Amino acid sequence: MNPLKTKEIKQDKKVVARDAVPVEARWNVEALYVTPDRWNEDFAQIKGAEWAALGRFKGQLHDPKAVEALFEVYLGTQRKLEKLHTYAHLRMDEDLGNDASKNNFGRIMALIHEFSLETSWIEPEFLSLNEEQFQKVMNDAALKPYRFYLQKIGRMRPHTLTPEQEALLALSGKALDASSRAFGALNNADLTFQPALDAKGNEHPLTTGSYLSYLRESDRTLRKTAFENLHRGYEAHANTLCELIQGQVESHLFMARARKFKSCLEAALFPNQVDTAVYENLIASVRKGLPLMHEYVALRKKLLKLPDVHAYDLYVPLVEDAVSHMDYEEAREMVIASVAPLGENYQNALKKGLYQDRWVDVYENVRKRSGGYSSGCYDSMPYILMNYHGTLNDVLTLAHEAGHSMHSLLSRSRQPYVYAQYPIFVAEVASTFNEQLLLQHLEKKVKSKKEKAFLINYQIEGIRGTIFRQTLFAEFELQLHKWAEEGIPLTPGLLKKRYAELNREYYGPELVLDPELEIEWARIPHFYYNYYVYQYATGLSAALSLFEQVKNDPRARDRYVTFLSSGGSQYPIDLLKGAGVDMKSPDVVNAALTHFKQLLTELKECLQD
Repeated sequence: MNPLKTKEIKQDKKVVARDAVPVEARWNVEALYVTPDRWNEDFAQIKGAEWAALGRFKGQLHDPKAVEALFEVYLGTQRKLEKLHTYAHLRMDEDLGNDASKNNFGRIMALIHEFSLETSWIEPEFLSLNEEQFQKVMNDAALKPYRFYLQKIGRMRPHTLTPEQEALLALSGKALDASSRAFGALNNADLTFQPALDAKGNEHPLTTGSYLSYLRESDRTLRKTAFENLHRGYEAHANTLCELIQGQVESHLFMARARKFKSCLEAALFPNQVDTAVYENLIASVRKGLPLMHEYVALRKKLLKLPDVHAYDLYVPLVEDAVSHMDYEEAREMVIASVAPLGENYQNALKKGLYQDRWVDVYENVRKRSGGYSSGCYDSMPYILMNYHGTLNDVLTLAHEAGHSMHSLLSRSRQPYVYAQYPIFVAEVASTFNEQLLLQHLEKKVKSKKEKAFLINYQIEGIRGTIFRQTLFAEFELQLHKWAEEGIPLTPGLLKKRYAELNREYYGPELVLDPELEIEWARIPHFYYNYYVYQYATGLSAALSLFEQVKNDPRARDRYVTFLSSGGSQYPIDLLKGAGVDMKSPDVVNAALTHFKQLLTELKECLQD
């Protein structure tokens, strides 16, 4: 049977109450706590004096024996809190209107905050030790399991101030984060937009959530009015939004200079030992590949038969969806089959998780959280939230989140608690790798050029949105910080001008620069995250490189599985280097762009009349 021509999904399209969802389609949260009463028992126990004893270690961190005893209590308590938090947030996300679940989530978040305050002295005290004292602690035989953990703390010692100054910096945290919180409130709650209109004059409610779905519609009037009305909403607050983003950038600059870094970029990348050259090489490589993006925009214009191309024409599919709806059972089988190249152990572990262990909460129900994610903790199985409706995007989401979940499972099973969590820099590698596995599996089964073209264009759009677009954002973010470092005030006019220039440079002469596009920077939350967004581009580039290696070299599979099992036991650049990818070299991003070029060629061949 052609997997792209499958039966309609089984579940009723009507959104049902939580208790109407079959148990086999719900995640097995009971594996964490059989009942809420058991959760409450653990909560009450840890809420007692369990970490009160930590205070006795103050002033003792020059003594390796005291440090060992401290870590046993500190990390053990942190581990218990994470288990309590995992259960509470999963239960809340099942039904956001359940007051008991919301109350439990609020209670555990308050307790985590209390623990954070009670233990905020630990790292500053380590950093206040002189070099001889710190080396004695770090190299003590009994503390060997914590050596890398201590090394990461010690890495900040040259950029650490006196205890009094550190206390002042800690006190400044909430104040310095005010711009980010204000943007979140404005963006998520206060901003409203005029409805979008379709070609027949019908109104469609416009929100930040519905916006992208409208951009994928074939009705160009709907796309155009959604684009214009959304950005006009931001334009009405341009001065406020400019002040908010300047406030956030200035907070980054304050912390960078207070800690004696050369730049905001260095300050953001330093803790994870990511060289600034990684960031700079990404921008340089993508800029060299911009003619490919210009070619793709021109191809869009031709295939969509448009007189001109606007920003609201960049998301509508070039090829009609050739993949019929498939039920969850078939999607699950397909995802499991697709990971065969990673070996029987990997495949069997995923199969057990998706079937026997019930990792996935499959279907939408009333008041369930939207979207999808992978979650869990050291003492739990991975948990995957979905709202499955049977589209190709849903199937790819399952593959994506299964990639995260297997990364977590392998890291937690092979690493001690202190190193089980992998760093953000590598977080998207496993997920996008598994998307590539699924796409490869589907491509081998397609029967027509139209189906193949649809899958190829899906990959092209992934690279466009994740490597090209996120690098555009990364370059704009770098410019914002450079202006601040040079003492140049940010104004709406300055930001609009540079943002328009970047869009012209990235998308080429075929793209019409509508006035509304100039304000797009004002709605991008990632500009408040302090050099976060570039990691999407580096992550996909690394995943594509590793995918090619695993396809062509049996030894690469073992290296990749070892990487998935390494958690946070090394710095992220070293983790990827061990897998076979050197992110300090531009070759990785260049190879991703070469792949993009090949996909363009294949798409043209598929669509030839």
